[in-house]
Amino acid sequence: MIPKFLKKRMFKAPVISDTTISHDVAQLSDNDKIATTVYTKAPINQLYRKLSGQVLDVAVKPKLLGELPEFAADDKTLTFYVLQDYSRSNSILIDLQTQEYKLPPALVGVKDSVHQIDENAAIVFLHHPKAKNDDLSPRLSRLIAATLQNPALKIRLVPVSILWGRAPEKEDSLFRLLMIDGWEDPSITKQLFNIGMMGRDTFVQFHAPQDLRSLIYESLHDDVAEPAHSTDSANLNDETSTHEAVTHALVPSANANRELVRTLQQQLNIYLDKQRASMLGPDLSDRRNLVDKLIYSPAIKHAIDKEATATGVTVREARILAKGYANEMVNDYSYPIIRIFDRFLTWLWTQLYDGVDVHHFERVRELAVDHEVIYVPCHRSHVDYLLLSYVIYKRGLSIPYIAAGDNLDVPVLGPFLRGAVAFFIRRSFRGNALYTAVLREYMHTLITRKTPIEYFIEGGRSRSGRLLPPKMGMLAMTVHSQLRQTNKPVVFIPTYIGYERIMEGGTYIGELKGKPKESESLMGLLKVSRKIERIFGNVHLSFGTPLHLTDFMQKFDVPADSLPADRTDTPLDAKASAMVDNIGIKIMQNINKAAVVNPVSLLSLVLLSAPKAALDEDICREQIALYQNIARQLPYADDTVITDMSPQHIIDYGIKLKLIERIPHILGDIIQVAGKQAALLSYFRNNILHVFILHSFLAALVARNGRIERSRLEGIVAQMYPFLQSELFLHYSAHSLTETLNQKIDNMLSHGLIIELGHGVLSVPDANSRCYQQLKVLATPVGQSLERYFMTLALLAQQGSGNLTVEEVVDLCHLLGQRLSVLYADDIPDFFDRSLFLSFVNALIRLNYLQKDEETGILIFDNRIDNIAHHAKYVLSPDMMQILQQVASLDEAAIAHAMNEINNKKQRKFGRKR
Repeated sequence: MIPKFLKKRMFKAPVISDTTISHDVAQLSDNDKIATTVYTKAPINQLYRKLSGQVLDVAVKPKLLGELPEFAADDKTLTFYVLQDYSRSNSILIDLQTQEYKLPPALVGVKDSVHQIDENAAIVFLHHPKAKNDDLSPRLSRLIAATLQNPALKIRLVPVSILWGRAPEKEDSLFRLLMIDGWEDPSITKQLFNIGMMGRDTFVQFHAPQDLRSLIYESLHDDVAEPAHSTDSANLNDETSTHEAVTHALVPSANANRELVRTLQQQLNIYLDKQRASMLGPDLSDRRNLVDKLIYSPAIKHAIDKEATATGVTVREARILAKGYANEMVNDYSYPIIRIFDRFLTWLWTQLYDGVDVHHFERVRELAVDHEVIYVPCHRSHVDYLLLSYVIYKRGLSIPYIAAGDNLDVPVLGPFLRGAVAFFIRRSFRGNALYTAVLREYMHTLITRKTPIEYFIEGGRSRSGRLLPPKMGMLAMTVHSQLRQTNKPVVFIPTYIGYERIMEGGTYIGELKGKPKESESLMGLLKVSRKIERIFGNVHLSFGTPLHLTDFMQKFDVPADSLPADRTDTPLDAKASAMVDNIGIKIMQNINKAAVVNPVSLLSLVLLSAPKAALDEDICREQIALYQNIARQLPYADDTVITDMSPQHIIDYGIKLKLIERIPHILGDIIQVAGKQAALLSYFRNNILHVFILHSFLAALVARNGRIERSRLEGIVAQMYPFLQSELFLHYSAHSLTETLNQKIDNMLSHGLIIELGHGVLSVPDANSRCYQQLKVLATPVGQSLERYFMTLALLAQQGSGNLTVEEVVDLCHLLGQRLSVLYADDIPDFFDRSLFLSFVNALIRLNYLQKDEETGILIFDNRIDNIAHHAKYVLSPDMMQILQQVASLDEAAIAHAMNEINNKKQRKFGRKR
């Protein structure tokens, strides 16, 4: 449960300068009198503070984390900053920060004669060397007493975190580094080292302001409804009588007052501890001790005994094997390596990118305090995990432990990644029960120790720009751990990563076209480093809507703590397995909801939809503006971000990145895709294809038929929608699809792209109009998806029911797609992507159009396959349908030859992996 205290409240307060400020005293009754508050620089130690501040300002360059609290100019609320431990250097540092950011000053004398407040500083230390009464904070005690005695007094507390370095401590280390600020309270000596050694690695975060009176009322009387507090001074008199009456009834005795101070002080301590934990991460064991704890845990002892019994080896030999597995995977966190990465990546991003744009991060910061955070980003590039960790670190949260494939555990690179909180897992370990047990227990250890984790649910990097079907292994392990032992509630953070150029672009296209995948190595890294001088534009990170595991557990009726805590091999039941599948799909949908429609992806979508990938510059600008207006007026999702760059600037930007070029012409310049860039641009188009796909489908139906009844149009889209949804992880539900389609049709009507003739008939605009040309361009993107579907259906129909397995259908479609792309589709790599054909076949099975024989794997179907293919005539031209039919027509000899070659290729690939 989250304490009421932790609820975020934002208050407006005056910006107070270093000069003396006085408020006039209103001519009111004693009960209604407004305080005369005077802020003065305290005379005591004034010279010391001034000199110390000057020295600290030179030695320390703190980095601000998070958002600054917002304060209004007309508020009379007193502001006090809350620090956990007494420290002169921290006090001066906070004062310097409040001056720099124009916040109410910290090192001021605060005098208020009406409300009996006379403090020589606006800082509350929860642990103070002068504390008496069981270590209660003297200043907090006085402020609470004054608040209880004066109903009109308004005080806000602003908790502040200060970190001198950000290294988590080692649980079992014999020597703790003096200069690193971990969990131990800094002594004077340590603080001097902090200033001297870590002054350039200091972090400050001002947390959400808290109203002291609200905290008091919540602590004293949770069962009494608190009167609404307004920061508007006009409402103050309306509330005063109510507050006064309640206050007189609630003023506690001296003993009760001490308990109240102790309660609030404890709440503030807990709050700052949680904030500190979210920034530093949990305490750490050194790697050797962590491996030993893992191997001798009850769950792994049980797995070792089972391994020994199953394989006939001794328990000692099985334990040595398990320890070897643990050493393969367990990370070796090194703060010096983190600092090296910080400096290197800061330089690298400056060299590579014009900027790193981050969206919706504050939702993550709020959740990190009380939740076990699992980051689940899409996987576009090797840069992903470095970039995401860098962004998280720079914004003040603990770096997640990253599940990385052991293909990255190569000399030089591997140890560095392991030191930067990567843990390595094998790409495949099916059938290895002991390895699975060790990995599950390690994941369980990380989760129960409240360690943030990151893994790529797609498994590998997308070669086409679309999201890949989710692999549920790591997700199932996360759920398995939570059902064994609930600690913090688990929350998944779907994260969209969008680039405007990627280093691996050429490699991806080659791999899609059949070139063998290059294994990761130091030499490969050096090859990539040659590209640092190239321009890569901006990169975009967008943190999607969080998904809470508890919500899914309630939906699927999966009870907490329902698995044995001392076992890793207890299988998930049917409900839990269905829940895992549903979470995986929702993660993918929420990643796509958080998409960033950046200039390059938008430009790619427009130009690749045009004949010969070229448009008149005026038409290109209009088409870009059309797509921007469609996306803004009818957003794909609340989290979707649309570039605000103007169409002309987008064109100029694409030319700057050397992705497109302008061809001068006397009748008007032409914008076209630069030489050999079409295949690469298709990657960026696919990043945002889901945002416009239904608009494109509707446009294709109207454009192909000239006119069509709205009801007919909706019927065709409804039958084909599940396949598009499966391919692109669209979030629209089936039961609301009609409403969604009507909204999109109305949106297209408002832009003049289609015309309503009456009686529910939709028509194209005049063939000579700009709107008609825009409709034709908008209709193009959906075509390739429908062409793949029709080709697959044609192959199934031509071969007949009961003749092919799923794998054979996918392999043959993959080969046919390659052939079609080379002969007819300008070599666009979409037809080379095997995962797209697999997604379509799986959707056919899920919707019961295909049935798979459990013993043989053979696919069985009826004439409904032909019924689906029948809809293709409403979108595809007769010529394209004929081409697809011809390509899909294979005799038995051709199929036998193709399958033999495919099997040989797979065996060679498997041999290389071995």
